[in-house]
Amino acid sequence: MLSDEHLDFATLKQLRIWFIEGELTPSDYLDFCLSRIERINPKINAVLDVYDKTARPAALAATQRYADGKPRSDIDGMPIGVKANISVRGYVCHGGIKAYDNNIATHDADIVHRLRRAGAVIIGSLNMEEGALGAQTDNPWFGKCYNPLKDGYTSGGSSGGSAAAVAAGMMPASLGTDTMGSVRIPSAYCGLVGFKPGRQAYSTQGVMPLSTTLDSVGTHTRTVQDAIMIYKAVTGFKNDIDPRAPKTLSPFDISSSDVEPDIAKAFTSTIETLEVSTTAPILSDYDFSKQRRAGLIVSEYEGAKFHAGKDFETSEGFSAHFKSMLSFGQNLPTDKVNDAYARTRNSSKLAESFFQNTQALIAPAALQTAFKFGDDVPANQADFTAFANFADLPAISLPMGAAKNGLPMGLQLMTKSGRDRALLGMALWYENMSKAEIGHTA
Repeated sequence: MLSDEHLDFATLKQLRIWFIEGELTPSDYLDFCLSRIERINPKINAVLDVYDKTARPAALAATQRYADGKPRSDIDGMPIGVKANISVRGYVCHGGIKAYDNNIATHDADIVHRLRRAGAVIIGSLNMEEGALGAQTDNPWFGKCYNPLKDGYTSGGSSGGSAAAVAAGMMPASLGTDTMGSVRIPSAYCGLVGFKPGRQAYSTQGVMPLSTTLDSVGTHTRTVQDAIMIYKAVTGFKNDIDPRAPKTLSPFDISSSDVEPDIAKAFTSTIETLEVSTTAPILSDYDFSKQRRAGLIVSEYEGAKFHAGKDFETSEGFSAHFKSMLSFGQNLPTDKVNDAYARTRNSSKLAESFFQNTQALIAPAALQTAFKFGDDVPANQADFTAFANFADLPAISLPMGAAKNGLPMGLQLMTKSGRDRALLGMALWYENMSKAEIGHTA
């Protein structure tokens, strides 16, 4: 009989073995997850709604498929939570905004449809920053989402609930959205794997947009192998994705960025121990602050266009803070908007030039570890993640040990557009190396 200690932080890979061998059923595991949500979520506030009325029949059907020896996919029967801006048929898709609290989805988002087709059990909706525009998941309507690894600390944003739910053991995987790092940064803060594929891999159809130009759907998982299992189930890719070291790595130049010392030390140490040929640091003359601001302008401008349909300027269903950001984007002069788009597009040209001489880019996922609610919100959180959204690069955040404060640090790998599977292979190689070396600690 499997104990709770076995199940608390089980990976999708391990769950699949137990399901196949009959040591655990999807129905029993769903009950475990629901019980853990009931017990732990009041303190974490990661899960906003539980879809037990539809999840239980889905888990029961998966249980029968395993009994018949006919699971649909590697993730059949696996509970997966979804960020509250991703449509699930029959449930509210509010995007963390009170004005949409009656917005019942009539169709599943494409990513949810694909997960269901693979047999996944959609377990519930997860807390997020209002409108996906923010970096700490302090939602004025649904409350703060806390990092389960340290009391009073943020799990990051805007997909903070998606990361916290997995890190707290309430579900083995979740969906988030990533506009300038909103999957990878929360994963880094919570010690998870945060995978953002290129925009062609996971459709944003059925996702409430912030920026149609920059938004991507991504996953929070406990291992790279789990991210691969979801990727294969969603995309229909049938072959194995094996670990493969990149031939060449190009590190971001972090020398002029305000990176926490423990993270800078771990990043330097990681590059030295990987035994992969590295180029000279790139983006040495790249103004991270200006580029990040350009991405924010694009997000505010496009977000305002979408939410104009709800009359956000006069509606009481938008917080004053969110209104101010949308109003700023709506009232921007055309030349400033055009300049912001030009700045983000320039990242694609830069990336194209880099990949003539290297196979992958490497950087810290975030410049800091998770911070305490009430502290100043670091403006530079997305400095190293936004580039992948601007250039539409597949990117992944991986655990890079713990800082002296005990909180996780994140490492980020990126590669050329359209090479999602290559990136997952590199990430798997890094994960295997990290396990062999028992990780890096500052």
